[in-house]
Amino acid sequence: MSGNGAEHQAASLNAAGLHRLVEVLIERGYRVVGPTLRDNAIVLAELESADDLPRGWGVDVSPGQYRVRRRDDGAAFGHSAGPQSWKQFLHPPRQRIWAGTRDGTGEPETDGPENEAPRYAFLGVRGCDLAAIATLDGVLGRTDYPDNAYVGRRRRAFVVAVNCTEPGGLCFCASMGTGPAAGPGYDLALTERLGGDAYLVDVGSPEGADVLAAVPHRAAGDDEITSARSEVEAAADTMGRQMPDTDLRQLLIANRESPQWDEVASRCLTCGNCTMVCPTCFCTSTQDVSDLTGEHAERWREWSSCFEFDFTYVHGGGSVRQSGASRYRHWLTHKLGTWHDQFGMSGCVGCGRCIAWCPTGIDITAEMNKMAGDD
Repeated sequence: MSGNGAEHQAASLNAAGLHRLVEVLIERGYRVVGPTLRDNAIVLAELESADDLPRGWGVDVSPGQYRVRRRDDGAAFGHSAGPQSWKQFLHPPRQRIWAGTRDGTGEPETDGPENEAPRYAFLGVRGCDLAAIATLDGVLGRTDYPDNAYVGRRRRAFVVAVNCTEPGGLCFCASMGTGPAAGPGYDLALTERLGGDAYLVDVGSPEGADVLAAVPHRAAGDDEITSARSEVEAAADTMGRQMPDTDLRQLLIANRESPQWDEVASRCLTCGNCTMVCPTCFCTSTQDVSDLTGEHAERWREWSSCFEFDFTYVHGGGSVRQSGASRYRHWLTHKLGTWHDQFGMSGCVGCGRCIAWCPTGIDITAEMNKMAGDD
């Protein structure tokens, strides 16, 4: 699943065509997941039809705040990132990795990649989140010791990206090089136009071309293509936030002993919200459990956070990072700096979720700009 659609003529869909696209994906056995309105937030959930999309809803975000609001049009994708990312479907928060019995009767149960992982179709993947999936591909998939469960889910996924034309107040994907246009990795990419009445469609894979062929569409005109591309390009200049234009890795190295870490720690609750909503944080821990009789045992893998006090616990020696300042410094330095050393890329895609869902409103772009002397 790669490409940018350059080898295919862009197509045009109307609102009915979007409905049919969802129907076709369901008919082909995919569990279609997309944005929907629930509990006063735009969340990702399985769709029964395109009617479940949050048409006419947008969001207002700022540090530590998130509010849905009514739009004055019927746009289905007229909102920025919500509290969830696609990571939860490819790298689940909790997964059983082994089960067995004391007497050894029967084969141990395992949840492996070939245990029929769901065939997901992701509808509405933004450029930042598409880059996050690519980041997880590098961390969990293309390694010497890949996470086979992740690889199985990813291989079966169909991705419908959405190019952004209205960045949110906390978006900074342009300064991270991940948006607002979707990069490689999609099967189809949509650009929503005319308040949700029309969609420009780019094809990024043979699978995407095959699905599009089953959906009523027409070739897009030159004016439509130019207008849609221009709207996406213009979005790069209306980002709500921006990282400093400097080498972030070197900036963090130079400020390793900065008093700014203690100042941030005075506000940080070390709750781990930022790592839970981050679309690229991948750390896990394992837990062994048994039933009351002790006859059945299971091993579960669960999301973990470097903000947890026990995350770096060493037997007999306690926790390596005992202060909130050291834990925050570790998270930010890894995310923006040493991730490059490990994986050859940044661990941040500029989605802004960590800013919106931090209870005390800590803004990593503000912290980095302050560190760079730009604030």
